[in-house]
Amino acid sequence: MTSGGVRNRSGPSADPSSARSDQRGYKLTALPAEGYAGPVPNFPLPSASERELEVWTVAWRSPQACAWSMPSESWRQRTVALWVRTSVRAEAVDAPASLLAQVHRFADQVGMTTAGLAEMGWAVKVDDLAARAAEHEAAVPARRSSRDRLKVVAAGGV
Repeated sequence: MTSGGVRNRSGPSADPSSARSDQRGYKLTALPAEGYAGPVPNFPLPSASERELEVWTVAWRSPQACAWSMPSESWRQRTVALWVRTSVRAEAVDAPASLLAQVHRFADQVGMTTAGLAEMGWAVKVDDLAARAAEHEAAVPARRSSRDRLKVVAAGGV
């Protein structure tokens, strides 16, 4: 058994805005929040079920699919397909815990979890304009009714 050395997810996660990350050249690849709009590739595993094809199509509309579609990442498509197939099998009511653990592991490998995104060096790009609009809407108090300004007075007008 090995000891020491760098391990996956050991210690605090890297901060892309820190000076140390700059020194090491650590930068996150921004994935568009709106997802991937390109063509969905054919499912690479044999005998795909309708549900697998449905989940495959949904996965290929995610922001992560923008990374999977890059030529340097095309090898990852088979792993994505295995994640899809395992996810569909895990939807069964009587799915064993080992299958659920495998789904999570595949999800990490294809960047479909927060930890997986960080491990790949990916980040879903935040739409700054939409975020500021949401903050503005939260800061503006809701309109009040004119009835809210009325005071209840005791009988006799005092």
